Amino acid sequence: AGMPARRGLLCRPFLTLGREVTEQACAHQGLVPWVDPHNADERFARVRARRLVAALEAELGPGVAAALARSADLLRADDAALTGYAHDALAALRAEPDDPLGPWPVGPLRDLPPAARGRVLRLLGARAGTGALGSAHVRALEALVADPAHGPVALPGGWVARRRAGRIGLLPPGQVE
Repeated sequence: AGMPARRGLLCRPFLTLGREVTEQACAHQGLVPWVDPHNADERFARVRARRLVAALEAELGPGVAAALARSADLLRADDAALTGYAHDALAALRAEPDDPLGPWPVGPLRDLPPAARGRVLRLLGARAGTGALGSAHVRALEALVADPAHGPVALPGGWVARRRAGRIGLLPPGQVE
């Protein structure tokens, strides 16, 4: 979804301006802009992506970067809506008792739209303390939701997710049955 113009207290008011515009504004004000050396370091994917976008604009004409920025804005809004939906779904998904390790009923998880279900599974892991779940973990948890015969799922930090009697629960490290 790209870098947002505002996140919490952090505000980037010049994010939509091109480099040449900000350099001209600095020159007009007698300011010397600081150049972040990381922005030229090819080890970062964002640096390589910027170079590719510049090459695309040279080949296809201007507007590629602006189109990508508009797409990022739309994706950011979609992500916010889906994340809100996932938080609401998580609030409705009650473990008995309300335990961050579950177990959670499979039915309501299975009935969620896939885009929300993946977010809910990530939120459940975060709430329990498993650490960040990658896409491979989420896919494995999706398989656990879909298939009662699917075996336990290994998660970061030694955590394990298992399905029993129509419910999914998380087992902390050292408590695997």
